[in-house]
Formats: sequence, C-alpha cells, structure tokens
Amino acid sequence: MSDNSRAPLFRRGSWLEARRIAEVLRQETIGGALLLIAAVVALVWANSPWAPAYEALRQWKLGPAAWHLDLSVATWAADGLLAIFFFVAGLELKREFVAGDLRDPRRAVVPVAAAAGGVIVPALIYTVLNLGSGEGALRGWAIPTATDIAFALAVLAVVGRHLPAALRTFLLTLAVVDDLLAIAIIAVFYTAELSVLPLLGVLLPLGAFGLLVQRGVRAWWLLLPLAAATWALMHGSGVHATVAGVLLAFTVPVVRSDKVGGPGAGPGLAEHFEHRFRPLSSGFAVPVFALLSAGVTIGGLSGLATSLTDPVAVGIVAGLVVGKTLGITAATWLVARFTRASLDEGLSWTDVVGLAMLGGLGFTVSLLIGELAFGTGNPREDHVKVAVLTGSLIAVLLAGVVLRLRNRVYRRIHDAEQVDADRDGIPDVYETGSGGGH
Repeated sequence: MSDNSRAPLFRRGSWLEARRIAEVLRQETIGGALLLIAAVVALVWANSPWAPAYEALRQWKLGPAAWHLDLSVATWAADGLLAIFFFVAGLELKREFVAGDLRDPRRAVVPVAAAAGGVIVPALIYTVLNLGSGEGALRGWAIPTATDIAFALAVLAVVGRHLPAALRTFLLTLAVVDDLLAIAIIAVFYTAELSVLPLLGVLLPLGAFGLLVQRGVRAWWLLLPLAAATWALMHGSGVHATVAGVLLAFTVPVVRSDKVGGPGAGPGLAEHFEHRFRPLSSGFAVPVFALLSAGVTIGGLSGLATSLTDPVAVGIVAGLVVGKTLGITAATWLVARFTRASLDEGLSWTDVVGLAMLGGLGFTVSLLIGELAFGTGNPREDHVKVAVLTGSLIAVLLAGVVLRLRNRVYRRIHDAEQVDADRDGIPDVYETGSGGGH
C-alpha cells in the first residue's frame, strides 16, 4: 500500500477547533501555574516548623454529620472539588466525540488507543517491579496510569506554543480519556464496600438533571441541588464521589436541538457549562486539592533516599517516566502500523515521543489514587507523594527538552501561515486540503 493511500495521523483539524484548543491552553496555563504554586506551598509548609498546622487543616472536619458528610477538609477536596474537575473533563470528552474533530472514528482511535497504552504499560511496569514486595504494594498499580490535564496543557502552552493544533488536540483528548479511564479504575478497583440502595438512588437526581439540561434549562437553583444530591448519593454508595461528575457531564447536550433549528442548530449547554466551570476547576478546585494533598515531609536527603528506594516509589517513577513514554508511543505506532494511517506530512515521531513523555505528568489523579490505594496515615503515603512528584518532574524536564526543540521547527511554519492569512483572519492552510474548512 502506498503512503498516498494512507490516512494521516494528527492531520490538521478545523480552524474553529484550532481556536478552541488555543483558548483551552490559555486557560490551563493559568490553572497550571496556580497548581504549581499550590504544590510548592504545600511542600514548604509540610517541611516547615508550622507543619502541625498544615496537618490540622487537612484533618479539620466539617459538614452535616446526620448525612454522614462530616468529612475532613482533605476529603472534601479529593471527593468534592475533584468532582468539578471530572465534570469539566467529561464535558470536554463528550464535546470532542460529538461535535469536535474526533467525531470521525478514524481520528478518535489514535488518542483513545494512546490513552489505553498509557494506562496498561505503566501498570505492568509497576506490577513487575513490585511482585513479591508484600504489604499490599500491588494495590498501587494504578498510581502511574494518570495524566494531569491542567499541568500537561500548561507545560505544552509554555514550551510548545507553535506546535500544530492537531498535536495539542491529541494531548488534550489523551489526557481526558486517560483520566476517565482512571476514574473507571477507581470505581471498579478502589471501591471497598458497595451500598446498593444509594447507588440506585443516584439514578433519580441524575435522571432529573439530565432531563432538565436536555430541555435547555440553565437555572442553577434547579440544577445545583440535583447535582449535589447525585454527588452525595454516589459518596454514600461507596463508589468514589468524583464519578458523579463524569456521569453528570455525560447527560449535558453538546448541540442544541429545538423545533426551530433542529439538531445541530447551535452549541448546547456543554459549551456553556464548560466556559463557566473550567475556570472554577483549573483556578480553584485543582489547586486547592494540590495544596491539601501534595504536602509531604521529606526529611532531608536521607528521607528522600528512603522514599525513593521503596519498591512502590520505584514502580511509580518508572511507570510515569518510562511506562507512559513507551505505552503512548507504542500504541500510536501500532495504530499506524496496522491501520491505513500514517503521520501527517511535516510531523515527526519525535513529536509523538515528546507528547508521550509529557503524559508522564501524573500529579493530581495519581495523588488521588495513591490516597485510595494506601490510605492516610500509612507509612507509604509519603513515599507515594514523593514518587509522584519526582516522576512528574522528570517527565516534564524530558518532555520540555524534546518539545522545545520541535517548537523551534514549527515556529517558522507558524510565521509563514500568519503571513498567508486571508482578510477573514483564517490561515489559508485551514481553508484548503483536508484541514476541514471553517
């Protein structure tokens, strides 16, 4: 089969999609900066003379005890605030597959396969390195499987401003699918006790929420209580409450359908909710979770060495740095090898490797899974945090070097496209060929 007959991987998407991804990157850059600041503050605070105050804040309980919601501040952040994060992730994923460039299955298969590879290979590496470690070490197999959306997109926005929009769309979709796979893992493998009645009860407020949003209702005083009830019942069922955020997002319509315009008459509530909740997620929910979760007492160089020699920590670092790179790259290569697909003209496999390295930035969801796997107060809790931070830092540094070099190559192409832009402000390259049109 000749190369001319093969469908391109990472081909240029539509101009509207390119502009949307650029806007997401701008927002996530701010969110990523806040996330980094929160993580640094947590680390400094936890290793300062005021460390007891940090732990007291984490363990401070609030909420209605009658509803079994008298939870610690740290638990509210992990179960409540991250539900907002996964609500936005669910909206993003549904929008991509219903109205975005990935509604074409031939294009969707690439990031989905890459996300699957980026989950399977790190989990296998962690498992192999922890066979025989005992003390429940294998419970942490899912820790290195997650990619942090806010951090990854923020890094990409800083070091890869001129990378093709198709690559940025790939990373965004990969990260969203990756985190939703992580949520599925949490729901299936980290649910200790399941209460059937609350789980069945979730269907009532969730169904009412879905019915209202399908009819175009935006009234917060109607939707917010239903969303809160869905979350509370999910929490009471034993399934991690963040799953409620994804389920609520999947009920929100992406395109408007009414008697006047019919299907596709315009954007649905998904776009409206995403604009409203993305700043809340990236600017507040995720940074607060990082502030309350990233604080770990390192104990100097000796403490750092002790943490990083634990087989659990070794498995996490290897999974994030090596497993993510191998898994994402190999899955993408297999799609190209066994389907009628090849890299789009002008792209390089070095781009794929750089994005795969960036996928090793676990952080938010990796910290969440670490808490679920080993619990608070476990001696390995601090080892997990040190390993997640170390692995994520190494992944960012390696990806930054590769993507920065590729960014220089694409900068010249970007400048040429700006010169060729028509009076309507749309680069000619988006109006010709397979790029899609307006």
